Amino acid sequence: MKNTILLFLLMSVLGQAQVNRFFYEYKFIPDSNNREEVKTEMMLLDIDKEGSSYYSRDKFVSDSISKVELEKQLKSFSGNISVNRRENPGITSYKVIKQYPNFNTYLFRNIATDQYKIKEDKKPEWKILPDKQKIGEYNAQKATTVYGGREWTAWFCTDLPFQDGPYKFYGLPGLIIKIEDSTGSHTMTLIGNKTVLQASSNEKELELPQNMRVYGMGGKEIEVTKDQFKKVWKAYVNDPTKNMREMMMKNTDNSKVSFKVKTSDGKEISDPNQVFRELEKRTKETLAKNNNPIEPDLVN
Repeated sequence: MKNTILLFLLMSVLGQAQVNRFFYEYKFIPDSNNREEVKTEMMLLDIDKEGSSYYSRDKFVSDSISKVELEKQLKSFSGNISVNRRENPGITSYKVIKQYPNFNTYLFRNIATDQYKIKEDKKPEWKILPDKQKIGEYNAQKATTVYGGREWTAWFCTDLPFQDGPYKFYGLPGLIIKIEDSTGSHTMTLIGNKTVLQASSNEKELELPQNMRVYGMGGKEIEVTKDQFKKVWKAYVNDPTKNMREMMMKNTDNSKVSFKVKTSDGKEISDPNQVFRELEKRTKETLAKNNNPIEPDLVN
């Protein structure tokens, strides 16, 4: 075990173009009224000398494929854009970036077609306890914190000397191997790691035609504080289709923008007013079933 860790760390030091990738199994209960429904998603924590990035593997793959398809359509843009839903689009849409050495932490989240970069203004305050436990192949020690409106119990491993962890958690004398909130609604457990080649930092931003926005793609993030994001989120909950209506009104040639959706009985509708009513209904139903967020303080 120790030889494996030493080799792993040596590769990290010698190979500057490599990233330490940690795989976390994320289990969560979206609906507090239906605790039997537990979702599972593979999350990745990529660590290099500059910082870390925590995101959904399925969403990353799905977005990468969709971006390639969208770029092909934009090269021969004729007024219509078709974005197909991927088979495994990923459930967890947010991403967390931490910048070393100060651990400046940013949460990236979408609201409709807008992307937000939310700077974290608080750091986890840990209480390290003497309890020890073996989790998988790792010898871990216990710590607790109150963060984001939840009480958390973490297990960290000093054999992996990264003061980091999944989501916004960091600051322990070793990598967080497992962390779970007191209600058992959110659990992140390390299940493996490997080194991967670092992605190019010269990737060009996707440029969309004027006034056109695609959910989760293109455009710069809107940097906001947590309080500002709360206001935007509240407005979205009250009027989920406002963003799309504004986009249609700004477009001088409505033939370039059209919306089509299928109702629950399979009927396709394209009339804008009907589409917006259907989307608003769906969004509110989805929000009602996703009432148990990882960070309640951010959306309540």
